[in-house]
Amino acid sequence: MKVLVGLSGGVDSSVAAALLVEQGHEVVGGYMKNWINAEGIPGDCPWEQDIEDARAVARTLGIEFRVIDLIDAYRDRIVDYLVEGYRNGITPNPDVWCNREMKFGVFLDYALSQGFEQVATGHYARRRTLSDGSAAILRGADPNKDQSYFLSLMTQFQAAHALFPAGEMLKPQVREVADRFALPTAAKKDSQGICFLG
Repeated sequence: MKVLVGLSGGVDSSVAAALLVEQGHEVVGGYMKNWINAEGIPGDCPWEQDIEDARAVARTLGIEFRVIDLIDAYRDRIVDYLVEGYRNGITPNPDVWCNREMKFGVFLDYALSQGFEQVATGHYARRRTLSDGSAAILRGADPNKDQSYFLSLMTQFQAAHALFPAGEMLKPQVREVADRFALPTAAKKDSQGICFLG
């Protein structure tokens, strides 16, 4: 199967890619470039280091690596959504929206247009195909890291094209896999960042 893995530069997505390579899939790593500070937008997102970390993981695994520029789509779909929400007196949940609109929206659309069958991320969630053929997003195996809530607005189409290899493991197991593959992100601290800033 041809899979585009969203490599964030963190250990979880690195392990997702490693496991898919080990399973024999045709894997390409893609860094979603959503945010830069070059235009005077306030914030601190270490995207340059994250890109280098993701590139190093791809090199270690012997897979192709792409930086996919989603800055305009991000601004249109996420920043504008946040601003409009605040303007209307509501507190939007940017991570839930970002996963639906960016990771499993624009990024998935890109993947399918390039001939990929699935998109994989390092989310701590699981996907199951139900008896009626529909896809269900389930809690990750690690109750302390579960991220299924942040995927709650995914459409059936998006869920059917999503893979979450790290979601089947506990965090210490993810670190062990990273060590086994000698991934350069194996000892990297967990990101305290959020989807809409990276």
